[in-house]
Amino acid sequence: MKPSQGSYFVGLDHIRALAAFTVFVWHFNHVSDGHLATSEYPFLAILMEGHVGVAIFMTLSGYLFAKILFDARFFYPAFLYNRFLRLLPLLILVTAIVMLRKDRPDAVIAFLKTFVRGFVFPEWPNGGWSVAVELHFYFLLPVLLWITRKSKYICLCLIACCLLGRWAVWSTEGTVQTLSYWTIVGRIDQFILGLLAFVTADLVKNKHVRALLIFFTLLTYIAFFDHLGGFYSNTRYPSPHPVWIIDPTILGLGFAYLVAWYDTSFTMPNKGISGLIARIGACSYSIYLLHSFVVFWAAQWIHDNIVDLTSSVSMLLSATVCFLLFVPFAYLSYIIIELPPLRFRLNDRRTKRCLL
Repeated sequence: MKPSQGSYFVGLDHIRALAAFTVFVWHFNHVSDGHLATSEYPFLAILMEGHVGVAIFMTLSGYLFAKILFDARFFYPAFLYNRFLRLLPLLILVTAIVMLRKDRPDAVIAFLKTFVRGFVFPEWPNGGWSVAVELHFYFLLPVLLWITRKSKYICLCLIACCLLGRWAVWSTEGTVQTLSYWTIVGRIDQFILGLLAFVTADLVKNKHVRALLIFFTLLTYIAFFDHLGGFYSNTRYPSPHPVWIIDPTILGLGFAYLVAWYDTSFTMPNKGISGLIARIGACSYSIYLLHSFVVFWAAQWIHDNIVDLTSSVSMLLSATVCFLLFVPFAYLSYIIIELPPLRFRLNDRRTKRCLL
């Protein structure tokens, strides 16, 4: 993870690689016929419920932007321009590929309308919905940074307000899963907790026992969530269970602590296995947006021809092999599609440095 001013955070790219892997496994676990493997082992639930990888990405975004911008003055229009330049080229390419697969003009027109709505609603394909949520965070970022600088307690009050808001929706509508998972209404907790994790990072540095306790507590919660029925089968989808009121906050708390601990407690080399994992993290955006084109087909073919994927162990082993085979294609996308537009980034007028 390399901001434009030149420093490189190897450990944060490790976390991005983990997040990309969990999302890949989550989609691999679907298989086109609709079945989901069930976990025989509770400690595997974090992969069986790999949608939590999105929470890792979003918590990490909050942490990274605080790390880069918290003590800096920056030109906000240049920041937004650079972020659009970073995210939109690959998103537009993926959207164009999906659109070209439409076989009727009316379907193309409907898809284009969906793409326009996607700037507000979670409708972009291949995981692009989360890019829209990320953009919503960017629009709020100056205010959130200002609040974080003023008082950590105000940030906690904001999270409390979000919890109350989701409780109110759940009380009225009988479900809040859609808002909690797919929109900024739920994800804002994770961004804010990422910001707070950076400003309190000194409190978690080298606290290894506490980090292990947090990690196993988080695994226990995700296993409990999986036991309730997980993402799809907690009574029905969208679920009426009130766990979705607090799920974004719990995941944000756990991952924010672990991100700050990992970033401050270790200095990772950019070589060997560490460097290889970091390179996987560097192309995680391409992994995230492109894997949907192949992951369901690959899982179905393996399930039909090689091994029964209803076993969590065989599913995870098969998903890992497919993930490693897919990484080189994602890295090629990173080199060819993601990097070239970054030559056109703008510098901050005051600091003469690029903004992310």
